[in-house]
Amino acid sequence: MKDIYTFNLISLFAFSSVLMTYFGVNYYLSGLHSYAAGDPVPVPVFVYVAVILLTAISIVAYLKYYRFSSITGKKL
Repeated sequence: MKDIYTFNLISLFAFSSVLMTYFGVNYYLSGLHSYAAGDPVPVPVFVYVAVILLTAISIVAYLKYYRFSSITGKKL
């Protein structure tokens, strides 16, 4: 990894994808073998909200990390 920001960003999205896999497949969809269930289920609004929230957190963290590293002169 290049720096700690990149590691934290990848970890945030990895953890979010694991949560979506668990809750989305088990509770929102009809289970693991729901591929033969028929009509596709529309994407709920909370998925869009979660993606926007993760993007906003990533941008704020990027700005704070690089502002801090420019003040101190070193990257963490």
